[in-house]
Amino acid sequence: MMLSNREIQIAMDTGRLIIDPEPLPRAPSYVGESCPYSTSSVDLTLGDEISYFRESLAMNIDLRKGQFRDLFGPNSVTHRITQQQPYSLEPGKLVLGKTRQIVSFPMTESETCLAGRIEGKSSYARCGLLVHFTAPTVHAGFSGTITLELINQGPLPILLYPDAPICQLIVEEVKGLPFVNPSRFQNQSTAGGA
Repeated sequence: MMLSNREIQIAMDTGRLIIDPEPLPRAPSYVGESCPYSTSSVDLTLGDEISYFRESLAMNIDLRKGQFRDLFGPNSVTHRITQQQPYSLEPGKLVLGKTRQIVSFPMTESETCLAGRIEGKSSYARCGLLVHFTAPTVHAGFSGTITLELINQGPLPILLYPDAPICQLIVEEVKGLPFVNPSRFQNQSTAGGA
């Protein structure tokens, strides 16, 4: 079951969902004010790093030979972006970004666990931006920044700025208590998973 904006805020108040820093304001105080809570999701913002595989690598990607972060780390480039120097995502290019926020879905035996999905924002989607390729799930028990697989499928470059409301988190209840099986990206703080 998908949580409403009010239920998302209750989950944050009770510690079933942690988003740090917390998206604010919790409700618009006047018509037209930007509020990160839609009726059934909360906006997350882009962090200040963009990473991607270096150009012209003479290699094939073979994840049987190790974890993604071990392959990506030494073969990638990371750019810090600012309001004055955004990243220009060219058509057809894939880069990894991360959310500014750390998102945590603690698992406890006393309450129903929560999990989430990351989805794009329609204004960016209409320009051709995908924020995840096939990996929208944020599992129960996860804690860390959320990596975004940013792909420009549109005809024009898209400027990526830090703190832009780049995606929305949809929160859902998990039926039953899952056994602990941490993600390989648990506690990640970089787009590459480290």
